[in-house]
Amino acid sequence: MIHYDAVIIGFGKGGKTLAAALAKKGQKVAIIEQSELMYGGTCINIGCIPTKALVHYSKQSQLMNFKDFDDKSAVYRLAIDKKTTLVTGLRQKNYDNLDNLDKVTIYTGKAKFESSHEIAIQSSEELTSIYGEQIYINTGASTIIPAIEGASSSKHVYTSTSLMELTNLPKKMVVLGAGYIGLEFSSIYANFGSEIVVLDKHSEFLSREDRDIANMVQSTLEKRGIDFKLGTEIQSIRDVEHGVVVTYRDQDNNIHELYADAVLIAAGRKPNTEGLQLQKAGIAVTDRGAIKVDERLQTTIPHIYAMGDVVGGFQFTYISLDDQRIILDNLYGSKQRTTEDRLYVPYSVFIDPPLSRVGLSEDQALAKGYEIKLATMPAAAIPRAKLTEETDGLLKVIVDAKTDRILGCSLFCSESHEMINIVQIAMETGQPYTYLRDHIFTHPTMSESLNDLFQLIK
Repeated sequence: MIHYDAVIIGFGKGGKTLAAALAKKGQKVAIIEQSELMYGGTCINIGCIPTKALVHYSKQSQLMNFKDFDDKSAVYRLAIDKKTTLVTGLRQKNYDNLDNLDKVTIYTGKAKFESSHEIAIQSSEELTSIYGEQIYINTGASTIIPAIEGASSSKHVYTSTSLMELTNLPKKMVVLGAGYIGLEFSSIYANFGSEIVVLDKHSEFLSREDRDIANMVQSTLEKRGIDFKLGTEIQSIRDVEHGVVVTYRDQDNNIHELYADAVLIAAGRKPNTEGLQLQKAGIAVTDRGAIKVDERLQTTIPHIYAMGDVVGGFQFTYISLDDQRIILDNLYGSKQRTTEDRLYVPYSVFIDPPLSRVGLSEDQALAKGYEIKLATMPAAAIPRAKLTEETDGLLKVIVDAKTDRILGCSLFCSESHEMINIVQIAMETGQPYTYLRDHIFTHPTMSESLNDLFQLIK
């Protein structure tokens, strides 16, 4: 049995970055990935990179304003080809980056614990066992497939992963779930030219967001042709000739049928722990199936750490990257960094236009007892938005009336995914809102609209 200083299960953002860092510290490292199509992790292969590439290509398709569906389909096929080329190149680069390190050995196969130090790896050819002094789990998460009649057997049901391999643009697609993933794909495929119907069990749209923001998002997407049916219960999915039928019950208890070419399941994601045999290592999990960790990402077994989506919480690539920073600091640094340091984590939903947020919503701030000041501004008031003809959206900020500190910000507008980081830095460094109100920005830019937004605080 080969002994390693570090065994990393999963080739994701945190795992691959940690592998390189530990190898450069002189550690003998093994990294295990169950699929040769996942070197580099979720983000590069089936997440951030391919989806945001399709966001970009679909926007280009929309601007072409083709009337004929065959023309739209041709642009979509080209986009899928370009996405595949992009992902393939990045995957190989990520593999080579580690494979070229003398201290790193890459195993391709399914890993499972035999004890708290021993890992068995089942490849397509053989079963190998290795020993790790320290073990790091970075296995990510996967799509939840709800228990809907016909969902598993239908040839027209897709996950976010399999849909991006579809080379024929669906004329009509039903999306199950109005969460962030469902909305991103609805926006992408609507821009390509598909007719989109979104079914969601919740009666309130984007319940985590303030109502003025959520209502603006919904109306903007509806203007692009996306049909939302909220408070629905899916009864069944069945294949028919040339397509699929989704049967659902509405809020008034009426039964309806929808014909489509494709159905996307976007009902959330679950931690990838199945088959790891965590119990053999003594690793505890939460009631939601995530690996239980402390603020330094240690599991219930001190020499075993976990990071990224598998520990639950925010499922973002940049959180996985920060997880490895915390682990590395715990191993070689000051041992001061923890997950508790993350006071303000921004996020963006890459719909058209993107929705970005950091900190508290208005409702959350009030629930916490803050006395607040707030301001809202339509995106149409921004000169840059006018010249680029991207005037849909709404900007909102919440400020502590006693301290003038920024409590939260929601930006639903073009380039919000860049702008939100500016607000987050101001919050992290404890700046009063006047810092952004009076900051000098270049012109004409979307970021300079922060001057105008914060000027509205009275």
